[in-house]
Amino acid sequence: MRENAYPTAERDSGGPAPAAARIGGPGTVLSETQVTEFIAGQLAGADLDGRSVCVVVPDGTRSCPLPLLLSAVHGALAGRVSRLTVLIALGTHAAMEEPRLARHLGYPEGGLADRYPGMTVRNHEWWDPDTFVSLGTISADRVGELSGGLLHQAVDVRLNRAVVDHDVTLVLGPVFPHEVVGFSGGNKYFFPGVAGAEIIDLSHWLGALITSADIIGTRGITPVRALIDEAAALIPGRRLALCVVAQSGTDALHSVAYGSPEAAWAAAAEVSAETHVRYLDAPVKRVLSVMPEKYEDIWTAAKGFYKLEPVVADGGEVILYAPHITQLSAMHPEIADIGYHCRDYFTAQWDRFRHLHWGVLAHSTHLRGAGTYDAATGEERCRLTVTLATGIPEDVVRAANLNHLDPAEVDPDAFAADPETLVVPHAGEILHRLRTH
Repeated sequence: MRENAYPTAERDSGGPAPAAARIGGPGTVLSETQVTEFIAGQLAGADLDGRSVCVVVPDGTRSCPLPLLLSAVHGALAGRVSRLTVLIALGTHAAMEEPRLARHLGYPEGGLADRYPGMTVRNHEWWDPDTFVSLGTISADRVGELSGGLLHQAVDVRLNRAVVDHDVTLVLGPVFPHEVVGFSGGNKYFFPGVAGAEIIDLSHWLGALITSADIIGTRGITPVRALIDEAAALIPGRRLALCVVAQSGTDALHSVAYGSPEAAWAAAAEVSAETHVRYLDAPVKRVLSVMPEKYEDIWTAAKGFYKLEPVVADGGEVILYAPHITQLSAMHPEIADIGYHCRDYFTAQWDRFRHLHWGVLAHSTHLRGAGTYDAATGEERCRLTVTLATGIPEDVVRAANLNHLDPAEVDPDAFAADPETLVVPHAGEILHRLRTH
C-alpha cells in the first residue's frame, strides 16, 4: 500500500487538526449498543443546540448499517436542533424513490414521520440547476499545484444549497478503497456526493489520468483528495463527520470515527486499509466478480472490475457476473456511444473528446483499465479483457468495446474449480492486491 505516492502542494491547515475520536479497529466487530452509545456521547458534546443540521448520507450503492447509524444520530439530535435534514449523496446516480429510500433508511414505506419525527429527507437533485450554489472558484494555478501538474484548469465549486442553508453539516457514511480518490468517505460526500458537474468532472478526470489501478487503496492525501479537501474548505458552515468501516457483506461495523471530515476520514481509512484489502501472492488469469443487486447498472457495478484489476495477469480477463443488470448506465446513456477505452485512447484524441463530460470519460477508462493507443494506426491495446455476463443485449455490450458472455452459461462453482480463476462473491468492496516481496 502506498503512502502519499503522488506529488501534492502543501496546504495551509492553520496548524494540526484535532484527532478524531474512534472506537473499534481492524478485527473488531462492534455491537449496536457500542455504536449507539458512541454516537450519542460524541454528539452530546457537540455545540449543536438550536442549530440547523444537514446529515449527508450515501445512496444504496454503499454498504453500511445506515438505519442503525441514522437512528443514533436522530436520537442524539431530535429536540435539540432547530431543523434536521437528511440529504442523499447521489453524485450523479439515479434518485432513490420511496420504496428503496424506506428500506435504505429503515422505516416502513410512507412512515418516515413516525420513525424519524421532525426529520426531512431529500435526494440530491443534481439534474436541477436550482439545486446548486457556487462557493467560489479554485484557480487554474492552484489546481495545478494540487494535481501535481496533471491539470491546469480553474473550476467553479458548486454545491447543493441545502448544505449552505444549514448551520452544520454532518457526513455519515462508510469508508472503502476507492478508484478515484484512494479511499472514499469524508469530504468526498460533498464532492462529488452533492456537488455540481464541474468539480465532479475535474476530480474524476484527474483520477483517470493517474489511473484507477495506481490510485485505488492509496493511503494518505492523493491529488484527488487534496482537490476535494480544498473545495470543502470553501463551505461556509461547520463540518463534522461520522466515518464508519463496515464489514463487507454484512451490517456489522469494525469502527466508527467522529470529528472533522478530514480527521474522521483519516482515522477510518487506517482501519479500511487493514480490513478491506486482500493480498494475493501471484496474479490470476481470470476473475469472476459476482455483483450484488445493489448495483443496478454497469456504471455502479464496474466496481467489480476496479477492485480486481490489480491481481489479474497481463492478457487476463475480468468477468462481471450480474444477470439482474440490463443497462450500461441509468443516468449517463452517452457511455453507450463513447464506449469503454483506456486512458491513452482519450488523451491521444483529446480534441475529439474534451467537450464531453469528463466524469463519463473517466468512468470509461476506469472500467477498461490499463492500455495503449497508437494514434497513427488507430490501434488500441488493453491489458485485460473485460466481459459482461449480464442482461444487457450482446450488441450493446460489443458496441461499447466490451466482451459478452451469456449469463445462463455461467456456473460459479465450475469457475471456482478452475485453479486459474478467482471467484469473488459480493464483489465491489474488497480491494485485491498482489503482495510485494
